[in-house]
Amino acid sequence: MKLGKLRNVDLREIWKTEASDFTPWLALDENIELLGEAIGIELEVEGTEKDVGPFRADILCKDTVNGHWVLIENQLEKTDHTHLGQLLTYAAGLNAVTIAWIAERFTDEHRATLDWLNEITDDRFNFFGIEIELWKIEDSAVAPNFKIVSKPNDWTKSVSRGAANVYLENLTDAKKLQLEYWTAFREFLLENSKIMRPQKALPQHWTNFAIGRSYFHLSAFVNTRDNRISVALILTGPNAKAHFFLLNEEKKEIETVVGTQLDWEEKPGQKEKMIILRHSWDPKERVLWPDQHSWLKEKLELFHSVFSPMVKKIDASDYLPDG
Repeated sequence: MKLGKLRNVDLREIWKTEASDFTPWLALDENIELLGEAIGIELEVEGTEKDVGPFRADILCKDTVNGHWVLIENQLEKTDHTHLGQLLTYAAGLNAVTIAWIAERFTDEHRATLDWLNEITDDRFNFFGIEIELWKIEDSAVAPNFKIVSKPNDWTKSVSRGAANVYLENLTDAKKLQLEYWTAFREFLLENSKIMRPQKALPQHWTNFAIGRSYFHLSAFVNTRDNRISVALILTGPNAKAHFFLLNEEKKEIETVVGTQLDWEEKPGQKEKMIILRHSWDPKERVLWPDQHSWLKEKLELFHSVFSPMVKKIDASDYLPDG
């Protein structure tokens, strides 16, 4: 068997400039999706060359799960102090932000600086260092690769490492169970699902998943009081009511595909709307976790296949309220 030879391609052969060539390329849906897969965040582009304080971010995105800002700064050469200073200014001006610094090559000092920033900041701030590479095999098309050289720590980033054990000891039994449940579910999804990308496990009764658009996400819930687990589509934002009623117009078709009735919870007066499927099952019974996790995975993937195409094209201006 003859194998081809992998060749590295100079970035400037494909993108002459950052602003006119690389940034517009990266902002395209199919390319920002590649970056999102590399860093584990589903991204939605808000704009390019956007003002953030005294500087202009190359690309401004939103994390579609939590709505937090994701700022992308590009360099087609090795990293420098100027761009590092801009990144720190961005972080100082925003309450919660993920910063992705993309460059041809990271110096050791800049990689170490990002590692240090991830070490000392809480989980409102996340810093990624990413080297962009181009490869081809003989006469094949050029393929990009995002190589992660620095990334945030795991869930213990929310507290100092020295306080992590104290933090765990101070959790209630219910919170400890939630943390263990979602940790096991996260491991299950990483091994068994190509669709659902789990977030880090936290001691709370829910965990969220991206579905492809800001102000929409999927959630899985555990309820130890009522002994049930659930999967839901959550709608938030200024157009949540309009989006909810537009989806409700498709209720019959949606429930036919899902194969069962869903609870459509408008929650009048609240910002959040919900379409939810509940199942009676005691999450305190650890021996049942594998079956529960299989059910959650199956229903999350089903909700994703049904709702993701719908929420990506839904238009709030189509909603005509009564009267």
